[in-house]
Amino acid sequence: MNDEAILEQAHRAGLAIDWTDANGRPQRVSVASLKRILDALGASGPRQLRPLVTATIGQPIGIDADGPAELVLEDGSRQSLTLHQSIPPIGTPGYHTLRHADRETTIAVAPPRCLTIDDIAPGQKLWGLAVQLYSLKRPHDGGIGDTTALAMLARDAASQGADALALSPTHSLFPDDPNRFGPYSPSSRLFLNPLLIDPVTMLGEHRVEAETEPEQPLIDWPSAARRKYALLRRLYDDFATSHSSRAPAFEAFLRDGGPTLAGHIGFEARHGGDPRYYGFLQWLSDGAFAAAQKAAKDAGMRIGLISDLAIGLDCGGAQVGANPDQFLAGLSIGAPPDMFNPLGQDWGLTSFSPRALLDGGFAPFIATLRANMRHAGGVRIDHAMGLMRLWLVPHGAPSSEGAYLSYPVDDLLRLLALESHRNRAIVIGEDLGTMPPSFRDRCRDAGIAGMDVLWFQRGWDRFLSPHEWRADAVGMTTTHDLPTVAGWWRGADLELRRGIGTVEESEIAQRPAERGALWRAFTEAGVAHGHQPSDDTTDPVVDAAIGFVAHAPGPLAIVPLEDIMGVAEQPNLPGTIDQHPNWRRRFHQPADEMLRQPAAEKRLRLLKERRSS
Repeated sequence: MNDEAILEQAHRAGLAIDWTDANGRPQRVSVASLKRILDALGASGPRQLRPLVTATIGQPIGIDADGPAELVLEDGSRQSLTLHQSIPPIGTPGYHTLRHADRETTIAVAPPRCLTIDDIAPGQKLWGLAVQLYSLKRPHDGGIGDTTALAMLARDAASQGADALALSPTHSLFPDDPNRFGPYSPSSRLFLNPLLIDPVTMLGEHRVEAETEPEQPLIDWPSAARRKYALLRRLYDDFATSHSSRAPAFEAFLRDGGPTLAGHIGFEARHGGDPRYYGFLQWLSDGAFAAAQKAAKDAGMRIGLISDLAIGLDCGGAQVGANPDQFLAGLSIGAPPDMFNPLGQDWGLTSFSPRALLDGGFAPFIATLRANMRHAGGVRIDHAMGLMRLWLVPHGAPSSEGAYLSYPVDDLLRLLALESHRNRAIVIGEDLGTMPPSFRDRCRDAGIAGMDVLWFQRGWDRFLSPHEWRADAVGMTTTHDLPTVAGWWRGADLELRRGIGTVEESEIAQRPAERGALWRAFTEAGVAHGHQPSDDTTDPVVDAAIGFVAHAPGPLAIVPLEDIMGVAEQPNLPGTIDQHPNWRRRFHQPADEMLRQPAAEKRLRLLKERRSS
């Protein structure tokens, strides 16, 4: 195949031959790279008739058909019509069926926007906390924070005015390999991680012996996981032989899970295990997270839990293993070179094949949305640009030799809006970093809230004042991948990165000026007064940062629990494996006492007062 034919094939496959980098410079993917990616994508072949077509309420619907047809709405009502490459607008949202000739097509009709925070609390400015679930503590939790600790925290936070708790991913990981505990490299995004649940929720205290664990500031995941799974196995063995009154509910859960659950538990039992045991783990997990969301809502939270949908999956995990044809093979998702990562990034993860999505009626995407909205009042879409395009890297190639692959963004946004309303879940899109302005515009139009994080809200030599932040974005002090406020002010993040060789001396030299710029922004906004604190005096800076973000115009402000508690250590340091205790830190105080600490109470009071003013 000559170069021109490769370029034409790349265009048809949705690969971007030309793109613009983070510095605004035009770039072109080499023909050699395009060929490697095309080889991995496989031959495209003729386009199948789409089994599902998306549309928006009240707008005409294009359809590749002519002649008589019948439209069956989701409520069962029927309408005869004649097709002329289109269907008249449908005013009822839902999954409707178009029957014509000898085929059926699903017509997914969506509201124009996702359910928004303003739909839930018109004209109000809500606030919430971001929580690493495993980091919470309660008596007899076995060494890992769980759903009971989450419910305790939710009730306490709600009593002080919080409306949301944003979680890091709780996706299913690898029960047979507890060393793989990173939440953003899941085995499946359709199911939950049993290590994060309290089985008492479903089985009762009389069936679950109290677990004790020595006080440790860091989770030893392999050790703690082995103990937790041993407990869960004992509970299953007892449950299976005890004629429990909950047995019919468990059997109904297995039946209702259908082939998707059967495929998942079959994969987890692939080395000779009992599939019903793994089904038992998912039954417990489903009930425990349902109870945590109910506790948050019953306590008065208007949103409750916000789940986190990871951008990709481990290619050796359960979801890919059950349906490999739905996913990209021979390619990893990542990011092109930029100013922070001059070599680019290869995340070692896979994602949906856009061709398979179209040919399969978007079934895996819809199922993933439903799973992550099932017991939550909102969902955060990790690396939301993945709705429009993903950077793909051929296995074995450097990240710089990747290319962008386009996704059917119009369809995905409509399905997201439809499922958002059906599940009463708001949608937040992680839109940090460099991306086309058109994408943020599309998210705004679709009712997806962006994210404005303090560290990125900057001009050339200053921090933007809160009134310059976006009115449609969630305001945040920081994220799990970035320094806490105390850590940034102290320079702990620079010391961490210096130790692993990922910081330039120029960054270290800049920090004093950046501290001065941040304190000036705080004083100009009226959230701080007096002289700038010393580098090791962090409490007034944390207070000011929370007050600063509370003034952001967006409908929701989220402050990580680490900043509420004023700690310096961040949960995760990207680019590290063993050099930093990623996803392992625990808080010292029990979950129902944390927010009663004087400093925490003061910061929550600041949030509540300034969000309501």
